Amino acid sequence: MNEPQRVIRAAHTESTITVYQAYSPEIGLPAAREGRFSGAWKRDRMTWIKPSFLWMMYRCGWGTKVGQETVLAVDISRDGFEWALRHACLSSYVRGVHPDLAGWQRQLKRAPTRVQWDPERDLHLRPLPYRSLQLGLSGEAVRRYADEWTVAIRDVTPLAHEVHALVRAGELESAARVLPQERPYPDGEGLLAHLRG
Repeated sequence: MNEPQRVIRAAHTESTITVYQAYSPEIGLPAAREGRFSGAWKRDRMTWIKPSFLWMMYRCGWGTKVGQETVLAVDISRDGFEWALRHACLSSYVRGVHPDLAGWQRQLKRAPTRVQWDPERDLHLRPLPYRSLQLGLSGEAVRRYADEWTVAIRDVTPLAHEVHALVRAGELESAARVLPQERPYPDGEGLLAHLRG
């Protein structure tokens, strides 16, 4: 069965969607403990959230890269996530999606969120032929993420290490069983129509 090229695959409920980030323990552990971002977490810079657990594992090296040792699962409201998609711009110019390069540049400058589609990953973190969404938040979107959208924050570093150990042991079926159950996120009202470049 062929996978669609650009579909958001995520763990989600009727009211929330889970996204992943990885931080140093100084930032990640207090966030998980308090259930919110505060202290050393920077509101004045772009932050990227990823609905794909395995893409996050690729990015953070299973929670082993310096500054990314604490892997967080952040449950955010679907209303917030969908606001971010509606206000997003693709992170690179795509002919046919944008009227022209200058128009895309203006849109990118104004947009509080940006979307990047990167190859999804398998259990060995090899690229798959379809894409996974990354969502960059800046300005107003960062504030909304921290203060309004975040419902819960969990430290899933032990899960990252467990899955990695199973993969290294060649127990791929066991590894797949403990992965978060991600399924296509509903594209109601054409949420992705302007973001499928």
